[in-house]
Amino acid sequence: MRRYCELVILVLLTISFAGSASVGQEWAAAMFDHTSHDFGMVARAAKVEHVFTLKNLYVEDVHIAHVRTSCGCTQPRFTKDTLKTYETGQIIATVGTRAFMGRKDATITVTFDKPFPAEVQLHTYVYIRSDVVFDPGEVVFSGVSAGTASERKVQLSYAGRNDWQIVQAKPSAPFLQSQLTETGRGGGQVAYAITVILRPDAPPGYFAERIELITNDVREDAQRISLPVEGSVVAAVTVQPSQVLLGEVKPGATVARNIVIQAREPFQVPEVSGPDARFRFVAPTGKKSVAVIPMTFQALEPVGEVRGEIVVRTDLPGYETIRVPVLGKVE
Repeated sequence: MRRYCELVILVLLTISFAGSASVGQEWAAAMFDHTSHDFGMVARAAKVEHVFTLKNLYVEDVHIAHVRTSCGCTQPRFTKDTLKTYETGQIIATVGTRAFMGRKDATITVTFDKPFPAEVQLHTYVYIRSDVVFDPGEVVFSGVSAGTASERKVQLSYAGRNDWQIVQAKPSAPFLQSQLTETGRGGGQVAYAITVILRPDAPPGYFAERIELITNDVREDAQRISLPVEGSVVAAVTVQPSQVLLGEVKPGATVARNIVIQAREPFQVPEVSGPDARFRFVAPTGKKSVAVIPMTFQALEPVGEVRGEIVVRTDLPGYETIRVPVLGKVE
């Protein structure tokens, strides 16, 4: 039924396109969750990017022919040019804060040629301050081990008023902290050292956050400056796959899988067990930082759903027992 409805929608969109160019392009705009973004006030040399996400809502493949921008200050790129049904893609807009200053607005035109010709316009708005400079322009935490703290430093330079100051720094995530140290003031020049701290409780995975600096600028719209913070936290132990999916297995057939466990330090696997006797494992010997555990499942009686956990015993402190869910069906 859903596929039928999607085909009907495409037919209606085709009719609309034939009757009116503006109405006919609404199918393309409907794929975007938003079409404009205001960066606000940013410092010179700061990394400034925004992601516009689109999702193919239709049965036919959607193809992006090209993207163009109305202003050289903002450069667009797309992550993939062809989206199949329900696939998502991204249009990434990057502002050149080193080469441009002042108010810089841009219109990004995304051109589609499949399943029908269409254009969608995305809008970005930004004011690049010439009186505030970050060095470097962003804070990057790359591959930080989970459970450990890390810190990075950024220099901020201001040119203007002698009494200019940062009155507050507000991290956008609870696992970030910031410290401000004034390092210079005089002759209309003010300098700060900004220390950004990644706390040990930061969750594993990629993050893109910011430190919002609140200043005593006279203009209200200039009182907030964002310092981009991004990075990745690597878990102490990772297990792939996180769930073993056997699928539908015919009686008597055998399914083979590998379970890979990776840790920051070498470890040993003395024992591996499955939900029942149909599971067989080969435990690796010796201490290794990457353990590959071959697993076989023989689809013997009983017929029906297979559900349970694979239990891996290790000598890793805090990870003595690792459980991997398993799901399948014998029929």
